[in-house]
Amino acid sequence: MEWTSEHNRKPLILRGARQVGKTWLVRELARTRFDHLLEVNFDRFPQKADLVTADIESTLRYLSADAGVPITDKTLVFFDEVQAAPNVLHALRYFYELRPDLHVIAAGSLLDFVLEDHDFSMPVGRVSAYHLGPMSFEEFLAAHGERGLVDLLAETGIDALPASIHARLLEWLRRFVVVGGLPSVVRASVEGAADRAARLEQEDLLQTYRDDFNKYLRSVDVALLRRMFDRLPAQIGRKVKYVNLDREVSSAKVSLHLRQLRLARLAFAVEHTAGNGLPLGAEADPSVFKLLHLDIGLLSAQLGVREIAPFEEMAWVNEGQLAKQFIGQHLLYRRSGRIAPQLHCWLRQAKSSNAEVDYLIDASTEPLPIEVKAGTGGSLKSLHVFCRTKRTPRAVRFYTGLPHVERISASVPVPGTQAHDFELISLPLYLVGQLDRLLASI
Repeated sequence: MEWTSEHNRKPLILRGARQVGKTWLVRELARTRFDHLLEVNFDRFPQKADLVTADIESTLRYLSADAGVPITDKTLVFFDEVQAAPNVLHALRYFYELRPDLHVIAAGSLLDFVLEDHDFSMPVGRVSAYHLGPMSFEEFLAAHGERGLVDLLAETGIDALPASIHARLLEWLRRFVVVGGLPSVVRASVEGAADRAARLEQEDLLQTYRDDFNKYLRSVDVALLRRMFDRLPAQIGRKVKYVNLDREVSSAKVSLHLRQLRLARLAFAVEHTAGNGLPLGAEADPSVFKLLHLDIGLLSAQLGVREIAPFEEMAWVNEGQLAKQFIGQHLLYRRSGRIAPQLHCWLRQAKSSNAEVDYLIDASTEPLPIEVKAGTGGSLKSLHVFCRTKRTPRAVRFYTGLPHVERISASVPVPGTQAHDFELISLPLYLVGQLDRLLASI
């Protein structure tokens, strides 16, 4: 809706995995803001790619005649599954240069494969991109009619919430962990009389993703890709070792196929960075990384998790994988959708003092370390090592306890460093969507 009113509006490209809601959002925008929708799905009708050329006026006549829809400033032109027609992506520049009055959106679920192809040039500076991920926890609450809780989260400060509200939010968090944020699964959760409807929808989606492997543009071993996708859940939150994904093939081949899963946005890499300053990407090491899944609900389905027991750390699976996934997938999209999802971690490999900080994000003028705990306890050794080594003024812990702030001393001795105090901000997991607001208020 903001895009439709921009002064220097460019054609918009929606990027995201399959089934995150790209097509539905465009159709809903057309329903609420436009008189007409002209939609072309190039996956279903690849032959229609010849309707779009550099001659924009001819293109508009062809599209209008083919669809039987007039093209005016009250028409939304929508090119869906545009990865099947790369020439259309190139032609978007001419819409911007010659007909900026028109509203044009393109979307594609396997778009990143095409954008890696150097046989055609993207119209840099003449299109806008928006990155779409799964629904957030707060959007999940709203879908279930819990608007009051959503409003409360948006107003909550660092002061402790009433215990009954805290418990209620944790109950909803347990449900979100199992259902996740893919719109069709959330709809099944809202409409279904039991969780079985949501789980069946998840199984259908997982099979759809596996079937999609045959569509990938690069030459891949589909059987290997399916094995890696099925083994992905066990790797969440851990430093990736290719042998753990498939020990029967070479690391180079595993690396290539893992890249395919990342291009399809079924997996995301959380790259190690030295964390000495901003931007974090300047010191990132792409060869050292952890993995995140597309969606926590699908992750739970693949792990066979059907219910999260209250306040029971073991129910979050080994080493709190589900808690790390929950925070990670929210941090990926914490900024505007105009910014590509990116996330970092910190790994220290030393003989006697290994340390791993789950996530590093940019906050104000310095890196902010974030640790994720599945319960209310647990050691924060790695956080202490990082803060003492980097002289970090503050850190965040996400856990299942109540919010509070305390000033503490980094208690883990690190050779060559002096004593260091820092501010530890402890937040319940469900407040991840309010992180930036709360950081600014403290």
